Amino acid sequence: MNKIVVAITGASGSVYAKLLLKKLMLSKDQWDELSVVMTDNAKKVWKTELGDDSYEKLQVKFYAAQDFNAPFASGSAQYNIMIIIPCSMGTLGRIASGISNDLITRAADVMLKERKKLICVARETPYSLIHIKNMEAITLAGGIICPATPSFYNKPVTIEDAAATVVDRVLALAGIIIDSYRWGSE
Repeated sequence: MNKIVVAITGASGSVYAKLLLKKLMLSKDQWDELSVVMTDNAKKVWKTELGDDSYEKLQVKFYAAQDFNAPFASGSAQYNIMIIIPCSMGTLGRIASGISNDLITRAADVMLKERKKLICVARETPYSLIHIKNMEAITLAGGIICPATPSFYNKPVTIEDAAATVVDRVLALAGIIIDSYRWGSE
């Protein structure tokens, strides 16, 4: 079974994190443990963008960004999936440089060194060459960069519909099976 950590940074795109957590809660049969680490900036952005603090109502274990005693700060805890959604360029740069100055970057470092699945949902536009080189470094180290770029094949009507196209792709990359739109399907 899967042991998943979801990290939420202060980049814009709280709707992605909210939808991901909602869909993971609906897929409880596909994971054993689900832990969340959320920065203080992420909490502020969530409240600004979504107008609530609904993350507090989730039945998951939350960890502070400076809690290095969290199980996923070590490879011995055997977490096998980490999703950073949205992933700020600052966080991405620290991961690419091997700087483990908080729980998110330490957990990402663990995922890479243990050859486990690290999915960074990059949320920035446009990209600078520094961003692109950091994405390259993480990709070469075994991570997956999945930009928060919605698709429109399924003709989304709401912002949540559009964001779900990214979240569904992330869940597929993580190996979580959900019912979602597939190209060429009816």
